Amino acid sequence: MSNLPGKFVIGLTGNIATGKSVVRRMLEHLGAYTIDADALTHRAYAKGAPGYQPVVDIFGKWLINREGEIDRKKLGNLVFGDAEAMRQLEEIVHPLVRQATEMLIKRASQPVIVIEAIKLLEGDLRKACDSIWVTNAPEVIQVERLMRKRGLNLEQAQERIRAQSPQSAKVKMANMVITNTGSYDDLWKQVSEAWKEIIPGAKDAPAETITIKKSTGTGDFSSQRGKPKHAASIADLITRLSKGKRKMNADEVMESFGDKAYMLLKMDDGVVGVAGWQVENLVTRTTDIFLEENLDAPKALEVLIQGVEGASSELQSEASLIFAMDNLATQDALWKKLGYEKRTSESLGVQAWQEAAEEAAPAGSALFFKQLRQDRVLRPI
Repeated sequence: MSNLPGKFVIGLTGNIATGKSVVRRMLEHLGAYTIDADALTHRAYAKGAPGYQPVVDIFGKWLINREGEIDRKKLGNLVFGDAEAMRQLEEIVHPLVRQATEMLIKRASQPVIVIEAIKLLEGDLRKACDSIWVTNAPEVIQVERLMRKRGLNLEQAQERIRAQSPQSAKVKMANMVITNTGSYDDLWKQVSEAWKEIIPGAKDAPAETITIKKSTGTGDFSSQRGKPKHAASIADLITRLSKGKRKMNADEVMESFGDKAYMLLKMDDGVVGVAGWQVENLVTRTTDIFLEENLDAPKALEVLIQGVEGASSELQSEASLIFAMDNLATQDALWKKLGYEKRTSESLGVQAWQEAAEEAAPAGSALFFKQLRQDRVLRPI
């Protein structure tokens, strides 16, 4: 996969809780196509995927849950701490992840590709990379993040960290080290500067600006992807359009850019709506939609959602999940016109889609689903 014509591949790694996924998302905002190789690992042995039966044959049918899927927690408990079992699992999964990664890279239109993998340096994916980036953080910060975000106690957090290969060894092999001590603004500056070093013309790119103002209700709609440099304006927009229910400041928006993107709805020279969304594990999840009250809502929503879908297609998303709140949750006919149907997470049929719905669903939301492409990654070969 290395030396693909017209592609520059960044391998992104680092130990647990050092901020790999946040850096990957920032690189996506800058224009890279990003791949979460660890998420592809889970897809490799999902029901219907080519790794499913080999895993069952080697480790046993007791791993299968009531839905017919392999229980990842049971499998993890089996292979964690058993080097031979882990080796057997990796022999099944790693070639499939490599194939899926190669497929995604070849299909990507973006010239820069980012592969995030916690074991990047230990496997064959390293050979695909033109540059190795390592995220780094002091152990005390890793522990604090694991305790706060994953609910681990001190002993569990330290055990997770020390079970991995030394972070210092990864840093020694890096072409670029990104130090993540908790400041999203500082992290964004590091990533942006590193991006400018590898992308021709990035240093000279003109700054983008946006104008946030109330709409007169007339004019043509268009959509534009928001950038971290728009954080203050996006914060003001969300605070105003939510009527104070979602009070945000620029720092909070900057932090959220480590997890999601924002699609802005424009009319004439002003911004009149916003959607918060992300593509993770090839599934689009839209969790925040805010519009001016005096707009042509069907048309405004159509342009905004088409903007999200267009950006999602560039990221090779397979399905779009929209979690509608308040009055949008009852507009079944409107969503149907846009190609969406009201669903429950259990009815989605594909494990990755179902898990995305269960992970992302805000309390009190209604789920609307649309399949964006038929050629899913890691279907049976």
